[in-house]
Amino acid sequence: MGTLVDWINSFFGDKKVVRLDEELLYTLNAKVYYKKLAIEACTDLIANALVRCEFKTFEKGKEVRGENHYLLNVQPNQNQNASEFIHKLVTQLISENECLVIMQEDQLYIADSFNRITYAFKENIYKEIIVDGFEMKKSFLESQVLYFRLNDKNIMDVINSLYSDYGKLLASAMNFYKRKNNKRYLVKGEFLRAQDNDTQAAIDELFKTQMGNWFDPDKEGALFQLQDGFVMEDMSDGQKGTEKNGTSRDIRALVDDVIDFVATGLHVPRGLIKGDVADVERQVDSFLMFCILPIVKIIAPEFNRKMYTKEDYKERTYLKIDASQIKVVDIVQLASAIDKLFAVGGLCIDDILEMLGKEPLNTEWSRKRYVTKNYQPADDLRGGEVS
Repeated sequence: MGTLVDWINSFFGDKKVVRLDEELLYTLNAKVYYKKLAIEACTDLIANALVRCEFKTFEKGKEVRGENHYLLNVQPNQNQNASEFIHKLVTQLISENECLVIMQEDQLYIADSFNRITYAFKENIYKEIIVDGFEMKKSFLESQVLYFRLNDKNIMDVINSLYSDYGKLLASAMNFYKRKNNKRYLVKGEFLRAQDNDTQAAIDELFKTQMGNWFDPDKEGALFQLQDGFVMEDMSDGQKGTEKNGTSRDIRALVDDVIDFVATGLHVPRGLIKGDVADVERQVDSFLMFCILPIVKIIAPEFNRKMYTKEDYKERTYLKIDASQIKVVDIVQLASAIDKLFAVGGLCIDDILEMLGKEPLNTEWSRKRYVTKNYQPADDLRGGEVS
């Protein structure tokens, strides 16, 4: 295994191979993974919520299931289903703050990287587009692509900058934990003796090999031979009577802080990431209002302005993203509200079946609207005058 000395000597000596200590590399990766865990947990939560959305397509106000509906809800391209497509789109949006989707042979593909050239009074140009390792030679105009941008400023730059300092605090807490829980012994005895090789080898055997086995937690049993004239005194922090050993809860608290500021930056309730069940309904409502619906408002208008014309939109030929299925509600809790909406003609039977996740009947009677006789026009209350 390479050492720090080997690594430094490689720059000034004749060695041509540079090696980093495996333990050092593992420690660096472990520190980065705390941030990676928080980011990926938030990303997966957002993507899983958006997967439950349905892309509904309309023609002149009537819902239809045509090519666009299949493209966005089932198979955007021959290599991805809709769920995989949404997960990749969300990952790109969060990690890069932007995402480019191109259409090739009536299929949608997400670009891994691209170069965007912006203009003030003419269409932007997209060049050097790479999709799954394939670099496209063709350039695209703004009207030929779907371009999504999450924020004006990339929040990941802020998170990375914050973690660069916070990671040092986390590393310091780990080192403090190890120091507080490390065993320290004071060995008292007569050490004035001839310093010949045999004597020194015997001392090394005593304090390295035997004591090393004694402290090894993986050893089922170990024997340490303490010679006459030697006394061992435990100097560990936990044995002094005035200090307690450090616990891993201190490190866990710092990891929770990492999750907290990543969740705050992405507008995800911290309780949902940590699995808290207290007040979960309000957390979900907050998640929908401040995280999911704003992303929906980013995606839907971009599809509408690129896949439909202005005249189509004015005639109610467009796309809507239905986010009502994200929140799972007990049918018993819905019963009273559904009955009220049905009584005022707000819902028909087919609407109710779709809300419950069932297939509509698509019959003449199931599409009729019904209104209870308990209601009457407001202008009938005072002879046609309403105050």
